[in-house]
Amino acid sequence: MSMTWRTAMTTALYGPDGFFVAGSGPAAHFRTSAHVTTVLGTALLRLLDRLDAALGRPDRLDVVDVGAGRGELLRTLAGLAPEELGRRLRLTAVELAPRPESLPATIGWRDTLPTGVVGLVIGTEWLDNVPLDLAATGPAGWHQLLVDPATGTESTGAPVSGPDLDWLTEWWPRQPEQAGSSALPGARAEIGLPRDIAWAGAVGTLDRGLALTVDYGHLRADRPIGGTLTGFRAGRQVPPVPDGSCDLTAHVAMDSVAEAGKAVAGVPYTLVGQRAALRALGADGGRPPLALASTDPAGYVRALAAASTVTELTDPAGLGSHWWLLQPVGLDPAGLLPEPRNTAPLSDPSGR
Repeated sequence: MSMTWRTAMTTALYGPDGFFVAGSGPAAHFRTSAHVTTVLGTALLRLLDRLDAALGRPDRLDVVDVGAGRGELLRTLAGLAPEELGRRLRLTAVELAPRPESLPATIGWRDTLPTGVVGLVIGTEWLDNVPLDLAATGPAGWHQLLVDPATGTESTGAPVSGPDLDWLTEWWPRQPEQAGSSALPGARAEIGLPRDIAWAGAVGTLDRGLALTVDYGHLRADRPIGGTLTGFRAGRQVPPVPDGSCDLTAHVAMDSVAEAGKAVAGVPYTLVGQRAALRALGADGGRPPLALASTDPAGYVRALAAASTVTELTDPAGLGSHWWLLQPVGLDPAGLLPEPRNTAPLSDPSGR
């Protein structure tokens, strides 16, 4: 029985037997920046320290991880935080899966967003798993794509209308027409309105602080004509069949999401590539000096391993293609992510 992709994805990913709810968790199937924990955790601690200072070193500093998997990133932050900061940290995972038995008691676990957050709200490869509808274009315009959840077979549904059509008109131009040719039958779009709403909700949890999402994405000038929806299982890319057996992911329309968060916060955002973000936070991936191998062999090995990990996080063919979207709320963002050398300015690309 065919249904909309959003309905099929919701059940396949987040239903009682869904991919993210049952089983061993996403880390058993694919690797995200959050799973490269020590280097990313160290960089985020530097960001968190700057945020803490901007907030006036409050008695409680929240860190809320949305789509937390099995709590890998929060475990790392808890282990790396210096004692004084650790005493003030309130770590909370937001995840639909049951709480892992091994999770430290100091890390909270809930299935809905909290409110009144003062600190950091972070989502690492969260928005790419927010279910959405797909559309295909032809001479008559955009039509919904329907899918059989058992097989992944698609069919054409009703014309897209209402807010979804408004979103497509604003954020997913029909590239073939813009190039002066007729519409390309079968060109696909991923209707990102649910991601905009999800991100706006995350930004809205903050009383003061910073919302950060790290994800694969694209901008309006470079939308992929064929879309990006795909599946992953056990470390391999597989066809996106919404039967609960695999991850279902589609890249995020980062500019649309960014504007939705800005509308809530009322202040500009920063959108920057992961490579530049990590370098601004001190992770440059440089090899340690060879002389260190003679004076401190163990330290040299650790430094070499860290450099290798930074290389993984900044590889443009992999995790390095992530975007970082930073949305401050109720504070001056100056100094949170200083401009690293030899990179473009880190700023709101909308110019508004």
